[in-house]
Formats: sequence, C-alpha cells, structure tokens
Amino acid sequence: MTYLEEYARMIKDGEVIVGDYLRREVQNLIADLSDSRYIYDTREAHKRIKFQETLCLQSKAPFYKKPMALMPWQKAFWEVVYSFKMADSGKRRFTEVLLEIARKNGKSTMFAADGMCDLFIGAGGNDICCASNDDRQAKLIWKEIDGMRERLDPKRSITRKNLVEIRNDAKNITIFRLSSKTQAKDGFNIVKTFLDESHDMETDEIAEACGRSMSIQDEPLFLNCTTQGFINDGYLDKKLKAAHDIIDGEFDDIHFLPWLYEQDSEAEIWQDPATWEKSNPSIRYGVKKVGKLERDIETSKRDKGARVHMLCKDFNIKQNTAEAWLSLEDYAYPTGKLDMEDFRDCYALAAVDLSETTDMTSVKILVMRPGDKTKYVFSHYWIPESKLIQSDDRESGAKYKEWAREGWMTICEGNDNNLVEVADWLASLKKEYGIKIVRCGYDQKFAKDFLGRMDDYGIECENIPQRPLVMSNPMKWAEGDFRAHLINYGENPVDKWCFGNASVQVNNLGQQMAVKINNQQTRRIDGAVSLIILYATLQRFRSEYMSFV
Repeated sequence: MTYLEEYARMIKDGEVIVGDYLRREVQNLIADLSDSRYIYDTREAHKRIKFQETLCLQSKAPFYKKPMALMPWQKAFWEVVYSFKMADSGKRRFTEVLLEIARKNGKSTMFAADGMCDLFIGAGGNDICCASNDDRQAKLIWKEIDGMRERLDPKRSITRKNLVEIRNDAKNITIFRLSSKTQAKDGFNIVKTFLDESHDMETDEIAEACGRSMSIQDEPLFLNCTTQGFINDGYLDKKLKAAHDIIDGEFDDIHFLPWLYEQDSEAEIWQDPATWEKSNPSIRYGVKKVGKLERDIETSKRDKGARVHMLCKDFNIKQNTAEAWLSLEDYAYPTGKLDMEDFRDCYALAAVDLSETTDMTSVKILVMRPGDKTKYVFSHYWIPESKLIQSDDRESGAKYKEWAREGWMTICEGNDNNLVEVADWLASLKKEYGIKIVRCGYDQKFAKDFLGRMDDYGIECENIPQRPLVMSNPMKWAEGDFRAHLINYGENPVDKWCFGNASVQVNNLGQQMAVKINNQQTRRIDGAVSLIILYATLQRFRSEYMSFV
C-alpha cells in the first residue's frame, strides 16, 4: 500500500480528521491512480522520504538534532508531489502545489528537508529559490536548510554557504532567497521555488518572477506553503479560489495540486475540539500543542483582536474588516447624560482625531474620580458645512444637523474644519469649569495649526501615531472596559454611531487597529479612533495623571 492509499484509508476509517476539501482531493487522487494518463512511480518520493528521516537533523527545540519523523500526512503529501508522472512523457505531473496549513504544524521544517534532498541528492546544475514577501520570511526555510546542511556536512567537504547562497559546488547546485526587497527579480534559472507565507502578497510579482525563471525547465516545481492571512483580494485569495474550483470540478488543471487543511465552519471550532485537526494535521502527533491552542481559545472569547488572529492563523478561516470591534451590548448600556459641572476643577486627559476636509474631527477628554474605576468621557465633533451638502452619510445612520442642534457637534463654514477651534474648545474647559488638561494625544496628520494654538495655551501634546504597534493595546484595553461597563460616555449619539461603525483589522503579529466596516467610507469611526488615542495617552501618562486624581 502506498502512503497515499494508507492516508486515504486513515481518513475513511476516522483515524485522522480532515476537512471536506482535502477529503475530496485525496479521493480524486486515489481515482487518478487508475487513470491511464498517469504513472504512479514512488521511487524518487521514497528516496527523499528516507533521506529526510535519516539525514535531516532539525534545529528547533524540542527536536534539536533529531532526524525528521515524517507524519502520515507528510509522507502522503511528498509521495503525491513526486510520484505522479505523465504516461506519455514520463515527466512529473505536478508543477505547482498549494499547501494551506495552520501555523506551528511543521511546514517550514518539512520544506527545508525537501530542499536538503535537492542540495545533496538532487540533479546537478539546479538553482532553487526560497521566496516570500519579505526577506525575513524568505530566510526561514533558507536558514533551516543551512542548519541541516551544517549538521550533515560540518567540515564543508561537500557544501558551503555565504551571505546569499547555499552551494554544492561538486554538483553546481545553488539555493538562494528572493523577496519584494530583491531589486533584480529576473535573470535566474530556477528549477524549484519554495514560496513561504504567500498570504502577505498583494500581487503576484514575486510568484510571476519565479514562474518566468522556471519557464524553460522540463520539470519545474513551484511549492507554495502558507497559512491564511489578512489581505483581501491578494495573491493567495486568487490561488485558493482556483484550488477550490479544481476540487469542485469547476475547471480542470491536472498540473496543480491543492492540499488544503481547512475547517468546514467556524462554529465547529467552538463546539468540537476534535475538529481542530482539520486545519492542524500535526496536532495528533504533538507537534502543534493542544494546551496552547486551548489557552488561545479562552483568550479569544474576551479579546476580539485575538479571536480574529487565532481564527486566521490557527484555523485558516479568512478574516476581513467586516468583523465589528464591539457588539451592541458592549457599548449601548444606559449611563445617563454627563454634566461637566459635576467635574469642576478636575484634571483630565484629552485626545483628538483631526481632519481638515470631508471627515469629522473628534475631541475627547477623560476624567476620573478617586476610588472610582469608571472613566468619564466627554466628546465634541466638528464637520465642514460642505459635507452636509455633498453627502450627509444619512444612509449610514448619520444625523449631522440633528446632532449639531443638540450641541454634540459644530458645523464649520466652508470646506474644511477649523482646527484652531478644537484647541480653543479644550482651553475653554479651564475657563468655564476649571478642568485642566494634563496631556493631549494627537496623530500628527493635519496637526500643525492645532499644535500651534495648543502651545499658545500651554497645553502639552503627545504624538500618538495611528499604527497597529501603537494602537493595539489601547484598543484592547478600551474593549475590556466597555465590556465591564467602565466607560461612561454620556450616551453621546455621535460616539455610539462611531463605535458601531468600527471594525478590527489585525496584522500578522496579532496587533490591531480600528478601520471602517467593509471599508465603507460613509461609516465614520472618528469617535472610536479618538477614544483609542485617549486610551493610548492614558497608557503613557497613567502614573502622572493618577497623581492628580
């Protein structure tokens, strides 16, 4: 029985659990064993598997210096890649492979071991490329190949390495890196490409460059291994669409192998931990740790950004900006109106989200009381008069004129917001209520006139850039306070509208920031952004501010 047939049996008997797309693809491949167009010759595949399991010593704990112990899914995968041949030519059938698999399932190590096979027992004269969107990611497989090479050939009697290449001079084999930072992407003569984490690629620039370089080869092999990502309509989305269509029978591409470890639904993740194996085939063998995944599941129940990141990277469920930051019950709880008179002579922190033209400008102050965990937040907004004429965003729930009549908003004459008025409003709080601003957070965009006026008033300002690195923790902090009902924003209707329009955008590091739901321009989030800037300001100056409280 071949490794493919054994894996198919394990799936059928329930010894391993896979998703619907992989189950159907394995069934298709089993059927192809009887297709007269193909020959299934396992000699090269089994030679590579034996080499990996005897001579490829790993570099990462807890497997340091231990040889590869390929799991059944890996053996079946490599066997399929290298064993299917075209009956008419004897050439390898598959020229392009897409392995979609959740993180920490050993994909980089297994691809590095395959690169080791090429370096030591592959055909001579081959150039092999380790590619990714950025150079750091492109180095991962490349460095793992080099680590295995050093442990197998410590005296460099056969191989060597410099800053850019790993070489076997006797066989004229070279393994090098390629990324978006590589200036000259053409002119190579590549036989095989390892494309790592293609979810980061907005375009096919790198993949196309590798494809052109392999165009003259008789048996090129493009191996794309990736988790899911956060870029919409990027390179990976198009490849996954093609992969699904092939398995669904929408069109035929006999040279493209889709091998997809995906969940069948998000609901099953929360209901049945046994289904986690669908996107994590190594979890059964202890490579992916169940305990860590269980802790991440618990964290994700109370942290929206963590949930988005976990579903994407640990379960290959595509996440986009349609995921709301807050649910209605998080922020629509009754608090009653706030009156600044009740906070006379208090100290406050402030934050602004500034805009000169069609967007709103939002300003917030935060006041706290001794022995009270509640954060009291006052807001005011500005919007250009021309905005109400061109598009009043009513279809998205905006009520600008009504909010202005009720005193929540100021409508500025002309086409832009007068940012000097924002500074004047903050300074007026001291004159009218004795409220003194300790610090004011701002994003530097459009801030020149505002900062000049704030300097005149002697109010110190702090630059809070709107980047995930800066905004992520304050956003999570605000989310937690909303759920604990520790934010009293006086039921400001503009705030409520903005909070409902905000969604979570998460990057590959799990850092998050607020964006508009589905990128709908009419859904303003300025009030949500100014609140997060306010929390970032509190994070930086908490000790100083609490000394005044």
